[in-house]
Amino acid sequence: MIKQISRALPIAVALIALACPLLAGELEEKNKAVARIVFEEILGGGKIDQYESLYSPDFVGHGVTRDVRRAEDRATTQGWRQAFPDLRVTIDKLIAEGDLVTVRFIGEGTNTGTANGLPATGKRLRLVGVSILRIVDGKIMEEWTSFDELDFMRQLGLMPSRLK
Repeated sequence: MIKQISRALPIAVALIALACPLLAGELEEKNKAVARIVFEEILGGGKIDQYESLYSPDFVGHGVTRDVRRAEDRATTQGWRQAFPDLRVTIDKLIAEGDLVTVRFIGEGTNTGTANGLPATGKRLRLVGVSILRIVDGKIMEEWTSFDELDFMRQLGLMPSRLK
């Protein structure tokens, strides 16, 4: 019996080693699908009702100056849709490794509403940003997003186009 196990063990180890990248690739594709829904359907399409199904109750959004929890992040997401009712989000690049997904996105819309501390300027906006999502069991646990905030304010006419 021990002889049979010792013969089968290298085969079992080889099969596991071959299966791991396939399983990792499958997980990464599932995580990329979650990221697509967030950017294209929730943020870009205004389907806020899908938010709870994709964000963990323990979600943390890591900001530049402070972190936010799920309820505040959801309200901010709704606010972007209010400030830019015609907001369209396009995914430019989508890269996954393990439980992390990186999204380079382009957001375009007209600022006709007031929300998230913005007045309605009537100005058109084109913004490029990057988000990193940590996704566990199909739920977003953490997010880090970065975009050029100065350019954002300049496009809306809320900052001078040149600093003297």
